[in-house]
Amino acid sequence: MDLSVVATVATTTWIVIEYIVKIIAIGVVPENRRPSSSSAWLLLILFVPIVGIPAFIMLGSPSINRRRAEIQAEANELMHEGADDLPDVPPSLVAAPEFVSIAQLGRALTALPMVTGDSHGVISDYEESIARMSQLVDEARDYVHVEIYIMAWDSTTDVFFRALERASARGVEVRVLFDHIGSRKYPGFHRLGKRLTAAGIEWHLMLPFIPWRGKARRIDLRNHRKLLVVDGAKAMMGSQNMIDSTYLNKKNVRIGRHWHDTMVELSGPIVAGIEAVFSTDWYSESGEALGVRPYARDGNEPEVGGATSAMQLIPSGPGFTTEPNLKVFTSMMYLAQKRLAIVSPYFVPDESLLAAVGTAARRGVEVELYVSEQADQYMVDRAQSSYYRSLLEAGVRIFMFPKPAVLHTKCFVVDDTYAVMGSSNMDMRSFGLNYEISLLTTGGDLVDDIVEVVAGYQEVSRELTLEEWEKRPLRRRYMESAMRLTSALQ
Repeated sequence: MDLSVVATVATTTWIVIEYIVKIIAIGVVPENRRPSSSSAWLLLILFVPIVGIPAFIMLGSPSINRRRAEIQAEANELMHEGADDLPDVPPSLVAAPEFVSIAQLGRALTALPMVTGDSHGVISDYEESIARMSQLVDEARDYVHVEIYIMAWDSTTDVFFRALERASARGVEVRVLFDHIGSRKYPGFHRLGKRLTAAGIEWHLMLPFIPWRGKARRIDLRNHRKLLVVDGAKAMMGSQNMIDSTYLNKKNVRIGRHWHDTMVELSGPIVAGIEAVFSTDWYSESGEALGVRPYARDGNEPEVGGATSAMQLIPSGPGFTTEPNLKVFTSMMYLAQKRLAIVSPYFVPDESLLAAVGTAARRGVEVELYVSEQADQYMVDRAQSSYYRSLLEAGVRIFMFPKPAVLHTKCFVVDDTYAVMGSSNMDMRSFGLNYEISLLTTGGDLVDDIVEVVAGYQEVSRELTLEEWEKRPLRRRYMESAMRLTSALQ
């Protein structure tokens, strides 16, 4: 056959296949996906099919989501065990009906009610929080549960791992979960499992991606939670990973870059909820059901006030098809009447969250956004800053935590009366792809402690003005738009 004929047939076949794939994509991609995400995927598939199609199969396939959701749905039954007979909010809580309705929303989305909990303080010093976690482990008598996104056994975290080692040696059951992809790029990862095993610690990788061992799933799904539970009596949770504050990066050490985080120590009925989250993830990765302790403390619910706050856990992730964190966060922002202060290292909102923040500012609420002057990730930095102009025009005050430091805390405060803190960023990854844990609280000292943390950030940050922002170069503006588009790919 003439080579020109072969070439013509091959070209025609390729064009026909390409158009068939594109037509199929238009009907498949938007299914159960937010419009911004659908548009981003379709643009990539239609204009760069050789990249977009494989990427969608690996990262955007809804069938892979469904498989994980089926596993998570079974584990979620453990989440609210023992909570069905509890009221939506503590009986002693005095709160506006609008807030109670948000607590009811949180329960409808996660099955977890608002209970009471005692705060033992928010820790903002990086090494101090590691030291306190180590002390709690040293006090353990029965068991220790650890679940942290990034873990590395280094000179800073050695004190914590040695405490786990001592606990195991005295007969305490120690269980550890850490994220596979999140941890693997840091020094010592390949030895970490062996060291934990040698110390008598039972451990599992969260969401492992090891195809040659039959463990293949969407590589972009990550477990981003950070929590510690000791004997079902004490817990810590927040934004901090178990790694040196430089993240063991030579460039970070050279330029003096450190991560700034917060962790809160808790006791009381809320600990049962945190333990339930751990049990769910442990079951998902190991197949072992640990059971869940009851929420009640000696049959009595303490009154809200002082160290005792009303608290509700908002777990979220691909296993929850309703995006609980996004819906609760957005509802809380519409609740604001006087002040809304948001701290987020990665602020890449979807349409609903952006509307909530902008609307709050335009109706007279004092809205403050605290971000790093320079994010640690280039793509996130550009995607995040693409929203600054519209936020500034709406009246949002943007405070930039001075570089080279990374402000990694995730929290927000509404009217200095309600607060949320935890592991969840204000971005589409945390709302749709990451497993997160957030704490909604009111009625006690914890809100005041979080307000104080935010005030400390304001003291050292500089405020960005619209006039200054409009002077940025065109090249940066172009990259902001490009990275904003890629951020919607989920």
